[in-house]
Amino acid sequence: MFYQPERNDHGLPYNPYKSCIVPRPIGWISTLGTSGRVNLAPFSQFNNLGYDPPYVMFSAVGHEFEPRRKDSVQNAIDTGEFVYNMATYELRNAVDLSGQISDQNVDEMAAAGLTVAPSRLVKPPRVAESAIQFECKLHQIVVLPGATNATTNYIVIGRVIGVHIADHAFNAEGKIDIARLKPMARLGYMHYTTVDHVFDMPILNLGRSSEFTEAMAGGKPAAKA
Repeated sequence: MFYQPERNDHGLPYNPYKSCIVPRPIGWISTLGTSGRVNLAPFSQFNNLGYDPPYVMFSAVGHEFEPRRKDSVQNAIDTGEFVYNMATYELRNAVDLSGQISDQNVDEMAAAGLTVAPSRLVKPPRVAESAIQFECKLHQIVVLPGATNATTNYIVIGRVIGVHIADHAFNAEGKIDIARLKPMARLGYMHYTTVDHVFDMPILNLGRSSEFTEAMAGGKPAAKA
């Protein structure tokens, strides 16, 4: 089949687009409003943008019935800070609840029964129950125009300045045990998944330098003397 997104002429009962780019990691973003109220919300448009230095991004559309940005976006703009918390299968109910609350006067972290953990370098708190959190400083906001406020995307790019990883997240080899943590990811429609199976693929050298191979494997070469 072929269809044009602007025409929405796929002829299907449900739009297939979001099922074509999967899985999408969920960014569980905590921010602080100018009043000091904590905001916590999940975003399925989230990803890593580099590693030296590391950047992450999350993207949110505007409010459907109000001409304003989502609280997480506005808070990041107002304060210049946000925290990424890993959303896992064990925390799925809290993740879902935090995404359903739209009242600006409600602290989603408290409403979901989560434990507040102070950050070290930024003011927004972390979700203590989450095994991995990134403290981030706002780097840039990119606006992707939509037909309406509800379809305009605000891309928030943050530089990661602090990384928290729980001791229990590591295996005996000193690697993060992703299959045990079971991070959540979004699929299309109302479908979700978790990472519970991991397999290795060897990196073919093909004459490349050891620095390239190390970087592709997720490491960082030691500085030369």
